[in-house]
Amino acid sequence: MGKHDINAFLGAGTSFTGRLTFAGVVRIDGTFEGEIASSGTLVVGENARITGRVAVGRLVCGGHVAAEVAAEASVTIHCRGVVTGSVRTPALIVDEGGRIDGEVSMGGPEAASRAPAALTAGAAAR
Repeated sequence: MGKHDINAFLGAGTSFTGRLTFAGVVRIDGTFEGEIASSGTLVVGENARITGRVAVGRLVCGGHVAAEVAAEASVTIHCRGVVTGSVRTPALIVDEGGRIDGEVSMGGPEAASRAPAALTAGAAAR
């Protein structure tokens, strides 16, 4: 995935509180607090901090995520990435040095599709 594949970007030093929905690929290098819902890919940069709830197609984490995470396809945690909280996904990749502190459920695609009702309702409305 190259920089031209990214649809939106929340840069370092930037913070946002609220709800984010998107299509395609979004990269966050700043601070986000709230809900993220998408069938696309969320890339969490090394200096990023995300708290709240995340329901996406794919999560690629190089920073810190403290959330209830549901990923339809996969979760990848890079060497400096940390995910704290519950994770539901059919595929999990953790690089050496990456960390998960919490509960992991890998019951297949249907497990991730059981995302929190508040998140799936917003995704269905799009």
